[in-house]
Parts: sequence; structure tokens; C-alpha cells
Amino acid sequence: MSKLLRKPNPKETSPGVINVHEVTSENSPLEYVGFKVVDLAPGSTYKEELGKVECCIVALTGKITVSDHDQVFENIGTRESVFEKKPTDSVYVSNDRTFEVKAVSQARVVLCYSPSYKQLPTKLIKAEDNGIEHRGKYSNQRLVHNILPDSDPSANSLLVVEVFTESGNWSSYPPHKHDQDNLPDESFLEESYYHEMNPRQGFVFQRVYTDDRSLDETMAVENGDVVLVPAGYHPVGVPDGYESYYLNVMAGPKRIWKFHNEPTHEWILNRK
Repeated sequence: MSKLLRKPNPKETSPGVINVHEVTSENSPLEYVGFKVVDLAPGSTYKEELGKVECCIVALTGKITVSDHDQVFENIGTRESVFEKKPTDSVYVSNDRTFEVKAVSQARVVLCYSPSYKQLPTKLIKAEDNGIEHRGKYSNQRLVHNILPDSDPSANSLLVVEVFTESGNWSSYPPHKHDQDNLPDESFLEESYYHEMNPRQGFVFQRVYTDDRSLDETMAVENGDVVLVPAGYHPVGVPDGYESYYLNVMAGPKRIWKFHNEPTHEWILNRK
């Protein structure tokens, strides 16, 4: 049984509110990254009081209204499926605040957490403010939506990004890692992957492994699964006929993304 692969485990926590995933430092090997997936029926409300953590609320699909009781952001969310491949709206809420998410329509919401001790302003991250990148070439092409990158000072610890990988392509490839606090060359960042497939019956392969192979797992990942990356390289392979989506949450002691490619495979970047 994999220690890094999490299957959906839906539980109704209040009327119309279903907790699909919950990753915490108590039930996972991650210390800096927390993660929830919540499904909301129209009109239902999810509330949470944050302690010493910050949260990025991603309107994954459907429309929601988010409030921290000082500000209200109404009818946010831009898509019914992530495979519309357009950015969505998110809200950043700092530590020691309370927030409320109300579903305007059927909605799936992702809640991304990391430790935080310095309170920052609540911020609406509009879809049009997401940085859009096309990365890779040949069979390593992907589309990236930067929701909360390290260039954005809106958060203390959190980094949040969406990645779309086309059929037959590889992603997070060549294999790279960020598990050493060795700046300016590499930063220590834990990571989680929330996966979806198109069509839904598809799967991808993800390997998580360290240089010494003390951690080495290769997983068949299905729609709605979560993969935890406490350390090591973490490439994703997408079979022919299917498209891949994943949402990454990263956090560590310093809010900077500096990765290290596995030297054995770095040569592919120099192909012509």
C-alpha cells in the first residue's frame, strides 16, 4: 500500500458539504503543506477558523462566494470543468482569520494551507491575474497557470499552481526535486498533487524517488487522487488518449522555488 497516494474518501461534514480529501501534518508525512478538497451543493456553506496557517481558496469548478467577514467576494469561479483550460479565481486568507465559502452553484473547492505567523491582507486572486506559461518541448509540453507564485508577495509560505499536460506527454520532467535547503541552488519545498483526467476513466503514472532510493514509489494515479511529495523527484507520465490536470501546493521554510534536475536525465533539455 502506497504511503504517498491518497484516494478520494468522501464524507458529509454538514448538510451539502462533502469533504473529499484532507491532508494534514497529523495524517501525512508533510509538515508544511496541508490540503483539502470540498464539494458544495448549491446554497451550502463551509466555514473555517484558521490558526497559525494561511489558506488559498481555489474555486476549482462552479461558482462560490467567499467572505472573511471584512470583505466579500461574490460569484467567483470561471469554469464547470478544469479541462476548459482557462484560469479560475482564488482567495488568499491569512492566519488567525475566519472565512466562509458559500456555493452559488454546485462547486468543488480546493483549500491549500501552510504555516503562517505574520498576518497579511485577504486578497482576491482574479483569473485574469494568473500568470500563464507554456513549458517544455517535444513530448514534455504543458500549460501552466500560476495562481500564487513566489514572485507574488501576497503569501507568507504558500505556492499554488495548475498544470495541464497533453496526451502522450510527460510533466514535471525531466525529473526535478526541491528537497534541500541549499539556496541559491535549491530550496526545500514539500508538495502535493491533486489530479484529474480527461476522460475521467484515465490514469497517469507518477514516480516519487530520492537519489539514494530510500523513497521510491511509482503509482498509477486516477481521477481525483492526491499524491504527496515530502522529498525527491516526482515526474508524471500521461498515456496516449488522455489529458492530465493537476493542482500543486508547495511550501517550506523559505518561499522560493529553486529546483534541481536529476543530472542523469538533464541532457534532454539540450536536444535540438
